[in-house]
Amino acid sequence: MRLNLRLPRRHAARAALAGLALVLACGSVMAADEPDLIFRRSTVFKWLSPNDKLAVYGLDDPEVQGVACHFTVPEKGGFKGWLGLAEEVSDVSLACRQVGPIHFKDKLDQGDDMFSKRRSLFFKKMQIVRGCDAKRNVLVYMVYSDKLIEGSPKNSTSSVPIMPWGADGTIEKCGDFVK
Repeated sequence: MRLNLRLPRRHAARAALAGLALVLACGSVMAADEPDLIFRRSTVFKWLSPNDKLAVYGLDDPEVQGVACHFTVPEKGGFKGWLGLAEEVSDVSLACRQVGPIHFKDKLDQGDDMFSKRRSLFFKKMQIVRGCDAKRNVLVYMVYSDKLIEGSPKNSTSSVPIMPWGADGTIEKCGDFVK
């Protein structure tokens, strides 16, 4: 016995529209976790399509109150970049700083993902991970990109020494919050 699993065209169109609506709804939910765009700067002029740019973003560490990171990523222009089909290069710079009193919200694993973002349609992802140098009481952040088949050795690291902040002057030890 053979089953016919093909949908009539009107049902296929409805299913496609429902899937698109679901993707758009999920995209708007995920946008709340997106970093803040600080500014963009054109680097390569394209005559009839968008220029290649460098974009600077800022984000707060969701698990460590009082730490903010800024990163710069290249953004491909041209028609492929405009349509979101260009594979972005792995060059990303990173700087993280203490911006207030540091408080840990929970226990952390060494090398936990702090932030992740796709850099191509399917295979490449940029990740910012966090660790603790307990000996020096320093938070260490690293950004890198990986591919499904082969990763990239391009990376950047930033350190945030945990210092007293304000009148309270208490200092939490990151080693106390590592699992």
